[in-house]
Amino acid sequence: MIAQRIQFKERLKSPGLIVAPGVYEMVSLRLADRMSFDALYMTGYGTVASLMGLPDAGIASYTEMVGRVAAMAGMAKTPLIADGDTGYGGLLNVRHTVRGYEAAGAVAIQLEDQEFPKKCGHTPGRRVITLEDMVRKIQVAVENRTDPNFKIIARTDARTTLGLDEALRRGEAYARAGADILFIESPESQEEMRRIGQTFAGHPLIANMVEKGRTPVLSQAELENLGYKIAIFPVTALLAAVQAMTGVYEHFKATGSSISNPVDLYDFGELSKLMGFEDVWEFEKRYVETK
Repeated sequence: MIAQRIQFKERLKSPGLIVAPGVYEMVSLRLADRMSFDALYMTGYGTVASLMGLPDAGIASYTEMVGRVAAMAGMAKTPLIADGDTGYGGLLNVRHTVRGYEAAGAVAIQLEDQEFPKKCGHTPGRRVITLEDMVRKIQVAVENRTDPNFKIIARTDARTTLGLDEALRRGEAYARAGADILFIESPESQEEMRRIGQTFAGHPLIANMVEKGRTPVLSQAELENLGYKIAIFPVTALLAAVQAMTGVYEHFKATGSSISNPVDLYDFGELSKLMGFEDVWEFEKRYVETK
């Protein structure tokens, strides 16, 4: 895990946008991990949806989420950025969360300044804690990581309710508190994104690309030109999967069969390989007695 953190740290220093697709359970993790991305993003929205079938609204516990971090980071060869919500409580909880996510193998943890219970960043009704309270959370996170290569991402959700000026003020305070990467959530135009990039020139920035969310989805070149270093796509694969499953289930309902199914299917043999069955077959050839 230390090697992955060093790899991610060095990639942050090198030119070009880091594209981090969202992964939300172990199939998406395995698939994306084969494709040589610079990083993967464990989305809170998708992980809570797949694990619990519930909204990303502060319902999942630290224990449930750190278990997902450990499973994903333990399997992935690609550096994994993990959503740590608000740190799951007060300052002592933040310390426990940072230590837990680090031990689980993530290369970075994202902490946000929402009030508990938090909500997905592109949904309404989000409220934020005071700037001073979030600064203390960041300080606790920075001072209590054991590996200095483990990155602290500070996210502010202030833009939607308090405006861009307040979001920028918070970003500056969070950077001074020691945050390695800044995440100014939900800018609502390309001009706002440009202003964010100009304000934090030289400090790694995350762009959250959510289709039909509050922020325009831009090209790689556009994001680089605006000053962003990391682009996360937390729910794109999940949206595609749900759309495909909807078509399959509707076809079952209409016809009672998978014959003439209108949705392109992943090859079953390739899925078996993706899940690691080749290792099982090889093991059985070497060790399992046959009668």
